[in-house]
Amino acid sequence: MSSETLLYIIFAGILALFIALFQYKYKAKNKSRFILIATLLRFITIFSILLLFINPKFKSQQIVTEKPNLILAIDNSSSIKHLNYDNKVRSFVEFLKSNQSIKEKFNLETYAFGSDITLSDSIGFTENQTNINQVFNQLHQIYTETISPTVIITDGNQTYGSDYEFITKEFEQPIYPIIVGDTIRYTDLKITQLNVNKYAYLKNSFPVETILTYNGNKSIDTRFVVTSGTKTVYSETVRFTKENNSKVINFTIPSTRVGVNSYKAQVVPLKNEKNIVNNSKNFAVEVIDQKTNIAIVSDFSHPDLGALKKSIESNEQRTVKFLRSNEITNQINDFQLIVVYQPNNRFKNLVDKLKSENKNSFIIVGPKADLNFVNNNYENFNHEVTYQVEDYQANLNVNYAPFYIGDMSFEDFPPLKSNYGSISFSLPTQTILFKSLNSIKLEEPLLSTYETGGRREAILFGENIWQWRAQSFINNQSFNEFDNFIGKLVQYLASKKRRSRLDVDYESFYNSSSSIIIKGQFFDKNYVFDARQNLKMVVTDLNSNEKKTFPFILKNSNYQVDLSSLPASNYSFAVSVASENISKVGNFEILEYNVEQQFMNANVTKLQHLATNSSGTSHFINNAERIIDELLNDNRFIPIQKSVKKTIPLIDWKYLLAIIAISLGLEWFLRKYNGLI
Repeated sequence: MSSETLLYIIFAGILALFIALFQYKYKAKNKSRFILIATLLRFITIFSILLLFINPKFKSQQIVTEKPNLILAIDNSSSIKHLNYDNKVRSFVEFLKSNQSIKEKFNLETYAFGSDITLSDSIGFTENQTNINQVFNQLHQIYTETISPTVIITDGNQTYGSDYEFITKEFEQPIYPIIVGDTIRYTDLKITQLNVNKYAYLKNSFPVETILTYNGNKSIDTRFVVTSGTKTVYSETVRFTKENNSKVINFTIPSTRVGVNSYKAQVVPLKNEKNIVNNSKNFAVEVIDQKTNIAIVSDFSHPDLGALKKSIESNEQRTVKFLRSNEITNQINDFQLIVVYQPNNRFKNLVDKLKSENKNSFIIVGPKADLNFVNNNYENFNHEVTYQVEDYQANLNVNYAPFYIGDMSFEDFPPLKSNYGSISFSLPTQTILFKSLNSIKLEEPLLSTYETGGRREAILFGENIWQWRAQSFINNQSFNEFDNFIGKLVQYLASKKRRSRLDVDYESFYNSSSSIIIKGQFFDKNYVFDARQNLKMVVTDLNSNEKKTFPFILKNSNYQVDLSSLPASNYSFAVSVASENISKVGNFEILEYNVEQQFMNANVTKLQHLATNSSGTSHFINNAERIIDELLNDNRFIPIQKSVKKTIPLIDWKYLLAIIAISLGLEWFLRKYNGLI
């Protein structure tokens, strides 16, 4: 308390005493004992009220003993149960949690993890994926400022995510792995990997690549078989030895039926093989009956042409052919979409033919295009001719309605070279990308689409789109994001289907161990995304006829539903909108595959490295009790005494209000009793 505050308190005491004496001593005629008591009560009341105005602050110091945390992270994935160690894990967890010495020394926090980590005591070993790296990332954020040794009970087999072996560079707590699983190497045949394209074309053969591995000391012969229903579509005799313990099999399967075709690849198990779950793998291929043929028409070479071809053909349902303006006219009906790249007066016949045949087109108007020709031959839009060029960046229109664009970001993409000048349209359009100059969004389109007379057209006002594809690879180490964007645009332009107010984005088949997220969009009558609706999906199991209803959840600019809980089977679905008579139906298949059941042994080496690198120790589940003594005798994990200083203002002291109320009440009672009220 400062000296200034102390002076205020002394002054308040003098003032309160003066007021009390003035009222009861100076004015009162009666000098009885009642007057003395009333003066005291009035002094207490006034002095207390003045103290509240002054509000002095008092400092207190408290010594707090802070125990270290003990983090217990339990692998809740189905691989633990598959290895028949679930009961041992439960027993050890109960043993550790019930140890009184551990409770006295540590604050015990229990987590369960699979694909994610949650604060939970409940373990059912039902998770279909394991991400151990994510466990340490999350714990690092929570316990970065405390002493928190971590006991992790796991088999060390991670199904996805970054490698956790060197996570100790970020996670600086001692780690004590409790290793769950056998170290004995059993004889085992396994399909390590199976690679196949998702789509194939009718009456073609699609390639399949399979990697088989063998763990054993003897030479063995077995067969690799691929079946579709009861029919064998491929088989081969395979020989393994201790030295030659892996084999890559490449073969093709004919596609004879349109739709989703399911297959089962299997390497015939050995008689003494313990785990036969990893001997087989289901896969599926969707067979389509035709390709989409696309022509790119240009009279000069440009990197954009190659980038467009690569992006479009990243989907094997599409093929691209380069043609000049004088070559396309007689072949125009061989293509579902014509890309017109920077047209000039030599494109006159092509433009007229596109109109007469009512063909869909994608027009790219860059600095090398003849704007006078474009304005004279395309009546749907007009570009002001200034003979100036400007670099414009793209700004995504998140309200674009005709089809779902996705979450692609254009903020750090290089600018496109475009003709300077205003652009006007003679019909309604939908803009995908607006022009942006010096980070200022302009109301000028960079990429727009429109429909007229049953024909769809898109117009890009710029060149050097190849730089966008390159930047997409730099950002994501993959061309997929850009290729998907171009693919969706091409799919929209190459299709003659009417625009629907309800769109459902789903795959024809899924693996049972992966997340199954189906997205949907609903548009109002002006084809603006409507976020106010209630969408639901009724899913029917075609094998058991069981029906389940799932509500969609609004997330960003689309609706989503999670069907990951569904078992492997064939399903049909119907999506409906509560307030509209609009629905969408479809079919998909969930393939039987549990990645957690592919392991027979614990990843002992990696877990031991994890313990060594973090200054911890590893133990097998059968003798895990030893960890108790280590944790109790480790001098790194001792309670810390902290001095906590608190500054408490008087206004927070509730008893002062009680004193004021009591003194006022007693004073009123005495005055009433003595007839002064």
